Amino acid sequence: QIQLVESGGGMVQTGGSLRLSCTGTSAFNDYNMGWFRQASGKEREFVAAVSGSGGLTRFSDSVKGRFTISRGAARNTVYLQMNNLKPEDTATYYCNAPIESMHSRTPGPFWGKGALVTVSS
Repeated sequence: QIQLVESGGGMVQTGGSLRLSCTGTSAFNDYNMGWFRQASGKEREFVAAVSGSGGLTRFSDSVKGRFTISRGAARNTVYLQMNNLKPEDTATYYCNAPIESMHSRTPGPFWGKGALVTVSS
């Protein structure tokens, strides 16, 4: 069964850090994986992606310089390290795979259930 499971959400104050993890089945080992987020009342938006090899990453302008994305040694795990968090980062974060293109950042058909991140001012 193909699935993605997120962990690591929570509440943090402005300027704090959190790390999200996403573990998928081994089917995703060689595919682009990434994160999207959806704030209350807004559309889901791209946050970050990492290539199958882990050597290429992409970020939205709103998180560039504050977030990093990486793959674990097992390659079916992806981490999103979020630093210097701001209230506008408050959202439910969804793991996604396989991301069709690192250029277009088009999401693939598989989604995790989401991890809530709340940043208080």
